[in-house]
Amino acid sequence: MTADLFLRPGADRRVGAGHLWVYSNEVDVQRSPLQAFNAGDRVAVRRADGGLLGSAYMEPQALICARMYAPGRDHALDAAWLQGLAARALASREALLADGCYRLVYGDSDGIPGLVVDRYGDYLVIQFHNAGIERYEVEIVAALVALLEPAGILLRADSRSRREQNLPDRIEVVYGEVPQSVPLRENGVSFQVPVFQGQKTGWFYDHRMARARLASYAPGQRVLDVYSYIGGWGIQAAAFGASEVHFVDSSATALEGVLANANLNGVEDRVHVRQGQAAETLQALQREGESFDLVILDPPAFIQRRKDIKKGIKAYQRINELGLGLLRPGGVLISGSCSMHLARADLMAALQGAARRSGCELRVLEQGGQGPDHPVHPMIPETEYLKSVFVRRLNPVGI
Repeated sequence: MTADLFLRPGADRRVGAGHLWVYSNEVDVQRSPLQAFNAGDRVAVRRADGGLLGSAYMEPQALICARMYAPGRDHALDAAWLQGLAARALASREALLADGCYRLVYGDSDGIPGLVVDRYGDYLVIQFHNAGIERYEVEIVAALVALLEPAGILLRADSRSRREQNLPDRIEVVYGEVPQSVPLRENGVSFQVPVFQGQKTGWFYDHRMARARLASYAPGQRVLDVYSYIGGWGIQAAAFGASEVHFVDSSATALEGVLANANLNGVEDRVHVRQGQAAETLQALQREGESFDLVILDPPAFIQRRKDIKKGIKAYQRINELGLGLLRPGGVLISGSCSMHLARADLMAALQGAARRSGCELRVLEQGGQGPDHPVHPMIPETEYLKSVFVRRLNPVGI
């Protein structure tokens, strides 16, 4: 029997309008005491008058204490329901993206809060971001197997959000067999992705569309790719005709991946790697008199929480200032941010501050966001997090 989760009078407007999150302070705890629930318990979310808002699973210890997966419906979170949601997501991806490589399930935006599924052709990598969705592991795996018949499914339950919830790390094959690295095609370029040991699920699909734009910017250019990881940006720049590409990353393992992916695409003669922390390495390159036509800055999230916004904006300004210091007049800087709490206007302000300190002007050529395999839920602004800005460096006239 499904338990009921009653909301306080007047607390149903947001969820009733289509949002999927129920906050603990919206619950009528006299009728629905949160301590009576366990993570993953299925509930029927109801207005104060008993009207059904939809089905959700519980996270009773969290601020977001319930996450809706079936708005307006009373339905079990079973394999059949999950398969229907995953099939809907699959159709959306297949309509726009080739090669069978994309984010198949993007949490709330695909109606399965807390779940991420990345597809690498015949292989799937899944992430559980909370204990509630992890309770449905068997049903999720069954749904994915029925839908796609993959060769293997790898679970990467080792995210920062899990550690913050004191959930144990889990990295294990939960279906079939999965090799240590899997093939990927993006924008016509080939990669080998370390799905067991790499960052997140092994790859970052979100900047796919911005990386495709390198085909217009990279030919004949000397390129610097900072925070390169295994070369998502820079290898594509080389494949699109860059004269040479220099990669900077703090991880020796990541740079080994760069070299392997360079060999895979036959561009190894134009690829150079340098291990080091980004800021220190950019300063060293300046001292050495280096300069580039195209600088790519795709850092990790400098802002993890709202309280870090002010400090994070300064960090974005500083790294972009260092990037501009290595950019030739007329060159292009591609500045990215995956910080959900950084507004696009604040990234622009950081870029302008960096330009002012660098004694140059900037003009925005184009802007980008996450690709169609990271769809934005119109009622959940948190599902939109990615930003990229392409700017040209202009020296003041007469200098």
